[in-house]
Amino acid sequence: MTEQRFSGKVALVTGGASGIGRASAQLFAKEGASVVVSDVAVEGGEETVRLIEEDGGEASFVEADVSKAAQVEALVGRAVEAYGRLDYAFNNAGIEGRMATNTADYPDEDWDRVIAINLKGVAVYETRDSPDAQPRSRLDRQQLLC
Repeated sequence: MTEQRFSGKVALVTGGASGIGRASAQLFAKEGASVVVSDVAVEGGEETVRLIEEDGGEASFVEADVSKAAQVEALVGRAVEAYGRLDYAFNNAGIEGRMATNTADYPDEDWDRVIAINLKGVAVYETRDSPDAQPRSRLDRQQLLC
């Protein structure tokens, strides 16, 4: 039997309701991690958890908007509360935004939303990281921000 790289570890994946986030959550679980899946898309997030559990893994879902500091704090808190630790975070949540033929025509509200999720969302997580998370693993989590 192959050794699982993340056995006994806990991983959090934002934007885990579909695409790369879902695939990453499934891979963390396949490699032995307990996974906290987070997204604003509840149905998709719960489907990711179902798929992980169906494959024999352990996962839970927490609805959160990564652009909202209080929701990120609650997300990290729930992960630590549920699993006693947090070892890895894949800050995957992101949006494309509406496409415009000319950037000068791109509405300010759309820019603000894209920046709030794609940039601020990662920064909010990094500044709201739980003190209960495993101290040595902070570097490991930051390395997963690729």
